[in-house]
Amino acid sequence: MSTATLGTEAPGLRFLGTAVGVTALLLVSIGAAITLGPADVSLVNVRDILLNHVAGADIPVRVSKEAIVWHDRLPRALVAAACGAGLGLCGVILQSLLRNPLADPYVLGISSGASTGAVVVAILGVGGTAVGLSAGAFAGAIVSFAVVMLISRLAGGSDDKVILAGIAVTQLFSALTSFVVFAFADSDAARGVLFWLLGSLEGVRWHDAALCGVVVLAGVAFCVFRAHVLDAFAFGDGVASSLGVDVRRARLTFLVVTALLTAVMVSVAGAIGFVGLVLPHAARYLTGPLHVRLIPLTALLGAAFMVWVDAISRVAFAPSPLPIGVGTALIGVPVFIAIMFRRRQAP
Repeated sequence: MSTATLGTEAPGLRFLGTAVGVTALLLVSIGAAITLGPADVSLVNVRDILLNHVAGADIPVRVSKEAIVWHDRLPRALVAAACGAGLGLCGVILQSLLRNPLADPYVLGISSGASTGAVVVAILGVGGTAVGLSAGAFAGAIVSFAVVMLISRLAGGSDDKVILAGIAVTQLFSALTSFVVFAFADSDAARGVLFWLLGSLEGVRWHDAALCGVVVLAGVAFCVFRAHVLDAFAFGDGVASSLGVDVRRARLTFLVVTALLTAVMVSVAGAIGFVGLVLPHAARYLTGPLHVRLIPLTALLGAAFMVWVDAISRVAFAPSPLPIGVGTALIGVPVFIAIMFRRRQAP
């Protein structure tokens, strides 16, 4: 085998090793997160319960532990993993389409718009199911991002204007959400909504895990299949068009995918910020900018990250869980500031 061949294969082998390692980290993280909590549950208990439900085994397990693992902690860990993977994927898409390292659903107002849509559906009684909330959140996400792009285009259309417009729209839709809660919700509903808006996985069940998992897996598969288009967008619309990409159609398709992913995550877990900002940069550090590798690795890192943030948020202030959005913000804000300073100092 020639030296040139070895040089070509080496990045692929490094990526494979990294992906296997991060996948193992994710599985260990889910197993460890399930054991954390006020009730004593061991990894052996987790193994036995999984074998009973998945493989049809008949291992004796206490009913209380089975309920804790199968009906509470496992679906919660899976929803956390799906939310981390989905929001990380949204960050990859937006940073490529806008060629801006600060782009993510939270900064660009998509999460705020989705929150407004979900709150309107929930409080005004338009629909209370997970699908109904997701539809409302999707509509809000589409509207908010359309407003961001309109404002940025009227202001000149530069990358900085997109970020500034996103910050303004975030505040606008946050205010609209607060108005809906203040004007139409009773005190109990208002407390529940405000806690949910900070990011919460309390009460998630298997149907939530199924909804998030299906949407995220479909989104990852689509983006991996279209990874070459995101690679082209990273060099600008002109280059993408010269490479045969239908720029307008591709941009619209990816933005719809981003809005759908954000809407589902927000409808289930509330507004969780900065995951889509931080995790793509961590994945690029490990595997480089090529999207066919960046997309799955970001999803895996985002999943493991959110599982641990949720686990720590759940046990650090037990019996009252810390809203998961607070945990992601405590990590994301310093990273956001560091990226801003690094971008300013770049030549």
